[in-house]
Amino acid sequence: MKAEDVMSSPVRVVAPEDTVAYARNQMIKHKISRVLVMEGDRLAGIITKKDLAYRLRNTDPVWRRRPIDRIPVSLLMTPAPLVVDPETSIRDLAALMLDRMISGIPVVNSGEVIGIVTKSDILRSASVQKLDVPVTTLMEEAVTVSRYHSLDHVVDLFSESGGKLIVVNNDGTLAGIITETNLAFYEYANEAGEIPEKDIKMLRKETSGGRKTFRYVQEASAVAEDVMTHPVVTADPETTAASAVKMMVDHHINSVVIARGSEILGIVKRDNILQEVAK
Repeated sequence: MKAEDVMSSPVRVVAPEDTVAYARNQMIKHKISRVLVMEGDRLAGIITKKDLAYRLRNTDPVWRRRPIDRIPVSLLMTPAPLVVDPETSIRDLAALMLDRMISGIPVVNSGEVIGIVTKSDILRSASVQKLDVPVTTLMEEAVTVSRYHSLDHVVDLFSESGGKLIVVNNDGTLAGIITETNLAFYEYANEAGEIPEKDIKMLRKETSGGRKTFRYVQEASAVAEDVMTHPVVTADPETTAASAVKMMVDHHINSVVIARGSEILGIVKRDNILQEVAK
């Protein structure tokens, strides 16, 4: 299969002078993760929900001084994005996405943008949904965060781990999952444009082996449980990769947590599937 067989068309676009708020609203309205930035008929750049997600750090002075309804798209977009022609194979598309660490590639024919191929488009292709390998051979270790960790910590850990955080309760059981969508589309400010603060208490042991008590009070604008999605779609370790892909497609999600009972064994992401496709 080729790019022209799986691409989405037409594509949603914004102009460089449009606000980030407008681009974000387009993503929410059309349930997409990126929009192309066009200057007339010229492809000037691309802006994704990841670009928005990593701007949510409370300590970022530029973000706090300039709400998204005042920031032009040109400040956050990736200029001159990678493009492919309609004949590019799915295998090459998967390899490019993994190599460049991107999730969508515009398809250009004779200088004209005719569509875009995303990781989700590849997952929906018939050939990928036939992958008959154990999901345990593709899964990776889950990166966990407490449901009470601050948004700053979540964004830092998200960036370091490359995405997808499993949120756990105090007893280590699954509470939720945090994705780029959760961070990018979270309404962190109130109607007055102010960033609220709350007091957070964490369960900690006073001494090694001692009894856990609530302490370490801190102020935070939001915590992990405020932005997480729950309940989480899970699969048992006997699931095949094809079944995991079907779960992602049916539930419109980008990852499946692998668990046995209350024990979290790992997580399978789109990238794990694409690595198999790119072989």
